[in-house]
Amino acid sequence: MADGKVVGLDIGTSMIRVAIGELDPDTGNIRIAGTASTKSAGLRNGVIVNIEDAKNAIKQAIDAAEQNAGTTVESVITAIGGAQIESQNSRGTVPVSTANKPNKEISRADVERVIECATAIKVPDDREKLHVIPQNYIVDGVGGITDPIHRMGTRLEAEVHIVTAAKTIIQNIRSCISRSDYILDGVMLKTLAQTQSVCHQDEMEMGSILIDMGAGTTDVLLLLKGAPFGTFSIPVGGNLVTNDISVVAGISVAEAEKLKIQNGCCWSKEITPDSDFDIILPGVGGRPPALMKTSVLTEIIQARVEQIFQMVKAALKKNTSESIKELSGNIILTGGGSMLKGALNLAQEVFRTNAVRLGIPENLGGIEEDYRRPDFATVIGLVLANKSLAQGKDRSRRVKNHSAKDKTKSNESVLKKIFKSLF
Repeated sequence: MADGKVVGLDIGTSMIRVAIGELDPDTGNIRIAGTASTKSAGLRNGVIVNIEDAKNAIKQAIDAAEQNAGTTVESVITAIGGAQIESQNSRGTVPVSTANKPNKEISRADVERVIECATAIKVPDDREKLHVIPQNYIVDGVGGITDPIHRMGTRLEAEVHIVTAAKTIIQNIRSCISRSDYILDGVMLKTLAQTQSVCHQDEMEMGSILIDMGAGTTDVLLLLKGAPFGTFSIPVGGNLVTNDISVVAGISVAEAEKLKIQNGCCWSKEITPDSDFDIILPGVGGRPPALMKTSVLTEIIQARVEQIFQMVKAALKKNTSESIKELSGNIILTGGGSMLKGALNLAQEVFRTNAVRLGIPENLGGIEEDYRRPDFATVIGLVLANKSLAQGKDRSRRVKNHSAKDKTKSNESVLKKIFKSLF
């Protein structure tokens, strides 16, 4: 970030989205100066498979956002998700150091020691820690403490959520950003960034499930008592819906995507006799155009989206402990797939609850407000999280002579500290 600008970059499987925010130094508020959304390239299921194609697509998206904002960009903060993400919960315990004092008051050094103890787990050589997020502090057996500093005690425990990512994936992201002539301020877990733009504090405290319905993957984050306690990904997304339409209708994938966006619905009860009209399917290879009823298209889409929700439901049971029974907040849908007509109704039926809503980013001002959609939840969340980064006391100004790699490492370490305070 430079010159009061905050830039979020979401490198998705099908689309690349950018949001440029401007930080008001007097109020500390963020205003969205410009956004852009362009077609992605060089990615498969959220993973960069062609760095050159991805670089060009990133450059195009940022250029478009710069034109819309009337400004230039030097650095970005981006997100990561999908199967390359793994997470686990850990716990550490340390005695409270007394420093020859009769009163055993917990200090910041004690907190740092217990976090270090909780994160002292073996991480494979091909992975690196992305986030370490404190969930809960326990002082002499009493839990539910968010800030133990200055409390009296003899034993301090910490429960943390550790998120790791494949090193090669992060290296490829860094390479793409660098080749695009931008500086990488940091890499964040996609769903974690989304919580900053679409989740309310009471939802996070009561326990909620955030489901990011992307094109290549469906990512899930579980929140309880104000902190994440579970992260996982389903290797299917909206592209599979598009492929189903392409196969059944006998049309190209590109035409199937247009059909899904223009006429797609995943809730058959939305279709009434009056709305069950004929859709013209383009002919292929000289074949004449054909017709398809809206109800038939809906059946195709609903079957696949319902399967995705069922897979999420099964993964929730498999990957979580008894803690999931404590959830009493909401299921929050984000990502492009959540914008399908009827997605809320279908989720309510599959998860057997009415506590389902769309994750709409808050109004941050700006000339246009087209970013107030679930598919912009990631970039707006990145901007808001980077606002906290900019306001952090330890945030040092960039020195031009430093290398981009050194800056990235430094900024990422600060980023982890900021997220500790966020949760």
